[in-house]
Amino acid sequence: MLPLQRFRDSRHTKFDFVDHVLVRCPKCSGIAHVAPAAPVFREASPSLFAQRRLVCRACGLARHATDGLRLFRGTGEAVDPYFGLPLWLQAETRHGWVWAYNPEHLDLIRQFVQAPLRERPPWDSTGLKRKMTLVARLPSWIKSAKNRAEVLRAIERIRSSLVN
Repeated sequence: MLPLQRFRDSRHTKFDFVDHVLVRCPKCSGIAHVAPAAPVFREASPSLFAQRRLVCRACGLARHATDGLRLFRGTGEAVDPYFGLPLWLQAETRHGWVWAYNPEHLDLIRQFVQAPLRERPPWDSTGLKRKMTLVARLPSWIKSAKNRAEVLRAIERIRSSLVN
């Protein structure tokens, strides 16, 4: 696949990706899904604070989240905001950790990193919309062109873990 020549910031934040999170199952260490406990219609987006459910299809583990939302803000291995379990989509590099909540989140990061031309909307055109987007908040070592190849290799390692 040819790399994208241009990336236009779609103004997503990490809150746009917490509806479905892939985590490491605490019972079998396989891929488990964290999703809203109640079914969500396409027109309505669930609240960040809606009850969540952890389901592992490999071992049958099912749990409901009892605590509120705790977004990951630290360094090191990333955890999901509802159960505190390690994310499935993450890899360590010599600069730090690359992580994503789900494949869509990972694809957005990959598109940003591989694009040589990265455009953000003008600061005054946003009105009430978000100015500090997901890509604007990425660590500077991920944004740096000199680390592009290393970050893209880490993203490919993460993507290959979904096939297993």
